[in-house]
Amino acid sequence: MSATILVVDDDPVQRRLLDAMLKRFGYEVLTAEGGDQALALLGDESQHIDCLVLDLVMPGRDGMAVLAALRERGIATPVIVQTANGSIETVVSAMRAGAVDFVVKPVGAERLQVSLNNALKLGALEHEIRYMKRRSAGQLGFRDLASKSPDMSRVVQLAERAAKSNIPVLVEGESGVGKEVLARAIQGSSDRRGKPFVTVNCGAIPHNLVESILFGHEKGAFTGATERHVGKFVEANGGTLFLDEVGELPLDAQVKLLRAIQEGEVDPVGGKKSVRVDIRIVSATNKSLLDQVKRGEFREDLYYRLNVFPITLPPLRQRREDIADLARGFLARFAAEEGKKLRGISTETLGLLGRYDWPGNVRQLENAMFRAVVLADGDELSIAEFPQIAAQMEGFDVRIPPAPPPIAGELREDTPPRIVQVPVRDPNALDLVAGSDMRSLDELEREIIKFALAHYRGHMSEISRKLGIGRSTLYRKLKDYGLIEGESDTAGADAA
Repeated sequence: MSATILVVDDDPVQRRLLDAMLKRFGYEVLTAEGGDQALALLGDESQHIDCLVLDLVMPGRDGMAVLAALRERGIATPVIVQTANGSIETVVSAMRAGAVDFVVKPVGAERLQVSLNNALKLGALEHEIRYMKRRSAGQLGFRDLASKSPDMSRVVQLAERAAKSNIPVLVEGESGVGKEVLARAIQGSSDRRGKPFVTVNCGAIPHNLVESILFGHEKGAFTGATERHVGKFVEANGGTLFLDEVGELPLDAQVKLLRAIQEGEVDPVGGKKSVRVDIRIVSATNKSLLDQVKRGEFREDLYYRLNVFPITLPPLRQRREDIADLARGFLARFAAEEGKKLRGISTETLGLLGRYDWPGNVRQLENAMFRAVVLADGDELSIAEFPQIAAQMEGFDVRIPPAPPPIAGELREDTPPRIVQVPVRDPNALDLVAGSDMRSLDELEREIIKFALAHYRGHMSEISRKLGIGRSTLYRKLKDYGLIEGESDTAGADAA
C-alpha cells in the first residue's frame, strides 16, 4: 500500500483538486475541512498518516494552530503548508512552527510531487532515528510498530494487553518477521520500561555451555572457568529475558529452565546457594512447540509454562500493506549511513516489492534495501537495483543489452545485466484492426492519449513531452476525445 496523505483545507474545490492530483501520484488520500477534524484523524491510532498538506488560512483552528498542537502532542508527521500568501514572513513562521516545506496556491503537480518525496523521505529518516534511540534505551513502544495491516493491528492489540501484566509471552512466527522487535515493544510499554532487555539465542549456545550461559558459574567451577560469570538470568534481573528460538534448547537444559521460571531463582554452576531473580520471560520460536512436544523433543510441562499468552506474528506476505512503509524506512536509514542522496523509490519498484512473497520476511526486505542503496547510481531506486527479486517475478526478466562496438586500442569490461519489465500479456496492447478494417487515425490517437494518461498518472507535462505535443494541444485533444469534460476539468488539469 502507498503512503497516506491528509489534505486539510476549508475550500472544497482545493480539497477536490488536491485529492485528484495525489491519487494520480498513487497515494492514498484523506481529507479534512478544518484543523480540529485533522487533529482528530491524527490522534486516531487506526489511521496511519504519512504526511500532511495543510492550509494555513482557515476559520476556527488555522494552520499555525494545528502546527502548534502537533508539537504539543509530540506528533512527528511531516507537514507541507500551503497558502495564497507566499510572503517571507509567512514562510519563516511556518518553518519555525515545524513545517518541512512550503508551497503557494495553486501548486503545480511536479512541485507538489517533489515536496512530498522530500517530506516522506525526511519523515522516514526521523522515524528510523527515533526507533533506534528508543530501542537502545529500552523504551520501544507500540507506536513504533505502526501498521496498516489488520492482522498486525490485532497482534499489537494482544501485545498491549500482555504488556499490562507480568504474564509469560510466547511469540510465534517465521524467521525474520520481527519477534524480537515485538518483545522489545512489550517491555517498552510495561512497568519494566528502561530496564535490562537481555536476548539469548538458544539455538546458538553449545549444549555443554547452556547452563553456564543462562545461570552463570563461579570461578574454577570447571576447566576454563577463570572468572566468575553471573549468567543471563541475573543480567536481566528487574527487566526482561528474551529466549529466542527456545525450541532449540536441549532436554536437560529445559529441566533447569523450568525450575528457574517456577521458583524465580537460579543455581550458578559451582555455586553454594541459589540467586533470586525478578524477570519477565518472553520466548520466541519459528517452529511449532506443540509438534515438538508430541515428538518428545520439548518438555510438555515447560511448554505450558511458556505458552501462557501466545502471540503469532504474520509473515510479511500476509501484510503487504506495510511493505512500502518498511522499504522507505530502510531506504532512509541506509542512504544516511552510506552517504547516498536518494529521494525515494519509483512507483514501479514499489509495485515489484509489493508483489514479491518475501520468504525471509522483514529481515530479507531490510537486506534487499541495503544492497539496493549500495548499487544505486541515480537519485531514485529502480527495478534495476533488485535483480534477484525481479528475476523471480512473472512479468520481469534479466536481459543483457547488446555490447557496444569496441574502441580500437581500448579494453572494455562486460556490460552488467539490466533489469527490464517484460509484460507476459500486455492488456494495453494497441489493436490496429477493428473487425476486417483498419481503425482510423483519430481512434488510434485517442487510445494512445488514454494510455499515456494512465501510464504517466495524469502528469500533463510528462505526457505532452513524451507524445511530442504542446500542453494546450494536449488539453484540446483531451476535450475533443471526451477524456475530460467542460472547462472546470480543464482548469483542474492546468493546475496539475
